[in-house]
Amino acid sequence: MSELKVRPLRPRDANAATSGAGVAGAVEARDPRDEINATELRQEHEDRLHRQEELIERLEPALLLEMYYQMLLIRRFEEKAAEAYTLGKIGGFCHLYIGQEAVAVGSIAAINKDDYVMTSYRDHGHALARGTSPDEVMAELFGRAGGVSAGKGGSMHLFDRDNYFLGGHAIVGGQIPLATGVAFAAKYRETKQISVVYFGEAAVNQGVFHESLNMAQLWKLPCVYICENNQYGMGTSLARAMSQQDVSQKACSYGLASDFVDGMDVLAVYDATCRAAERARKQSLPSLLEIRTYRFMGHSMSDPGNYRTRAEIEKYQERDPVKVFGASLRNKGIADDSKLKGIEERVRSEIEHAVKFADESPEPAPEELFAHVYANPL
Repeated sequence: MSELKVRPLRPRDANAATSGAGVAGAVEARDPRDEINATELRQEHEDRLHRQEELIERLEPALLLEMYYQMLLIRRFEEKAAEAYTLGKIGGFCHLYIGQEAVAVGSIAAINKDDYVMTSYRDHGHALARGTSPDEVMAELFGRAGGVSAGKGGSMHLFDRDNYFLGGHAIVGGQIPLATGVAFAAKYRETKQISVVYFGEAAVNQGVFHESLNMAQLWKLPCVYICENNQYGMGTSLARAMSQQDVSQKACSYGLASDFVDGMDVLAVYDATCRAAERARKQSLPSLLEIRTYRFMGHSMSDPGNYRTRAEIEKYQERDPVKVFGASLRNKGIADDSKLKGIEERVRSEIEHAVKFADESPEPAPEELFAHVYANPL
């Protein structure tokens, strides 16, 4: 499996330290935070493999292989989306999910097909994990009529009613009260469905996050709140923006059950979400999961990510959720190199077909500009 290539970043204070000093000064002014402790990284990698292998023994091989396929599908899809963006085939904003694949795949694998899912503008991975066709997602990114939102939503507004995926939402935190309302509707109608909503840690500072958690616990709503904490709100680190950086502890204010989860481990995410989903379905009680993850790319395609050090990037690349999970499956005899290569070839074929489908899909018709603005009259 090929490795993701991320452009090496300069030390954060290199510019100030080397002002007028030339290239030689840039080498001498290396930030200590850019030093790589290879031994420490290797130990983290081994520890993660060991924990995953313990969980693997409890799950069916078919489920494990499906998770690996979905994670790889998201990774390759996003890499191709980045390529298409640089070629000018995708316009507007484009927020990639590279590095966070374990969160969407692990959590969505733990819920039912008819449970509702909402997320933020970083939504490609969730739509694919929910079962939306890569063809339709890519066409939507291209702004074509064959897209899942008919080419009018774009990267941030994927929506797939058939798969109970109620959209990517561009307003930070805007989906949180909507998902709370969906949970209320499911309880009111006694459908036994649950509502799952994803948001970044920056959304936790929005008032609607607190209002929603309070209401969900007060009214006993079957909602699972998942904070995908990738540790940066755009270019601002969590440490600079939040006084209480343990997001899971914020549930204590409202009496919610909560959990802190390793978001680089797909099986840890699956395990925690299973517990939260069962709590929602059987007891009609909400949960808050803080899933600590990391995006390998910038906030969006326009973000070079110079606020992070090279050491930080490389530390998390060593914990790449796709690479580690593939190694775990190999170590436990679930899949050999031939099996993993076969999955890789299947994924690459599907991604190439998605690009071809998007390229050949027509532009939305001019009259579509006025469609779906208001409800159609009776």
